[in-house]
Amino acid sequence: MTSIASTFKTLCLCLLFIVVVSRPTVRPKVFNVKRHGSIPDGITDNANAFTSVWSRACARRSGSSKIYVPKGTFYLGGVEFVGPCKNPIEFVIDGTLLAPGNPNDIKQDTWIKFRYINDLSISGFGTLDGQGKQSWPLNDCHKNPNCPKLAMTMGFAFVNNSKIKDITSLNSKMGHFNFFSVHHFNITGVTITAPGDSPNTDGIKMGSCSNIHISNTNIGTGDDCIAILSGTTNLEISNVKCGPGHGISKDVKGLTVRDIVFNGTSDGIRIKTWESSASKILVSDFVYENIQMIDVEKPINIDQKYCPYPPCKHEKKGESHVQIQNLKLKNIYGTSKNKVAVKLQCSKSFPCKNVELIDINLRHNGLEGGPSTAECRNVDGSASGKMVPKHCLN
Repeated sequence: MTSIASTFKTLCLCLLFIVVVSRPTVRPKVFNVKRHGSIPDGITDNANAFTSVWSRACARRSGSSKIYVPKGTFYLGGVEFVGPCKNPIEFVIDGTLLAPGNPNDIKQDTWIKFRYINDLSISGFGTLDGQGKQSWPLNDCHKNPNCPKLAMTMGFAFVNNSKIKDITSLNSKMGHFNFFSVHHFNITGVTITAPGDSPNTDGIKMGSCSNIHISNTNIGTGDDCIAILSGTTNLEISNVKCGPGHGISKDVKGLTVRDIVFNGTSDGIRIKTWESSASKILVSDFVYENIQMIDVEKPINIDQKYCPYPPCKHEKKGESHVQIQNLKLKNIYGTSKNKVAVKLQCSKSFPCKNVELIDINLRHNGLEGGPSTAECRNVDGSASGKMVPKHCLN
């Protein structure tokens, strides 16, 4: 009897194991946009077809959804994808999404918007073609108060626990990717490109974000490769190639930048604040490590007298109230096109504190003769290891 019970128990366990291992994997439901009315002829506006597919995928309750854009050129007017969704959404783009050439045909500030979504994954080897060439001559707002408002390529607002991978963004009208109030987001393998003289085509721009990781990404634009605005915390940037462009500018707390190459950019490491900024903002806890500069105009540049189009109307309102502190620059090396390879121009009212330079080796490689130099104003810190140019810290 004991033997029978033991055999029955073993048989039950085996059957249970078979049931468990043979249970079918739940695959996402695929929504191919071409099968839902989208036409890849580069002419037909597919905005309504795309939003219709999004609504179905977003509302599906059982399992995840996958929206698939196959090869082909899909023209899109301004489009907006809004959550919250009932399930995780995977958006795979293998084709080309084509923006209107005429900037007036996009009736919103961002060409492709994602809002109020959790667990969003955007991937594929497709291209977002912003067709910005027609718009760039209109981008003259510094001298024309009636300049048109140009759209960014893709924007994320209130999107969490999400990622974008391997997509190419080409020739944006304004910036390429914009993030606002986005948390726990990974950007990897992305290619961002626009001509070096295309105005205000920032690669990645973010504000009020946290826990963003940017890695293995190539950015070449006419403005900042990565622009980081106030309210952003815990940002990590690694293995990013920047150039052409203006480098990485920021106004944040908690930033780590490692293993970056700046090639032919106007700036490398750059922190800028308006001279007249009256708001008391703390910029702190930055680490830059293993950064290569190749013929960069301003490899290390803190500018707290920022004024892009002088004369600035706020110039006479006093020194910047932005406090910069706890900044570590380690193993920064390569060549500078200007003699002044290290320029630390801080606020007289709120001097930079605890700036740490370790193993800096930036040689002058420009037309002016002589070795590279450093300039410091209102900076307190320390230096150690190899130091080219000679440091000027207090």
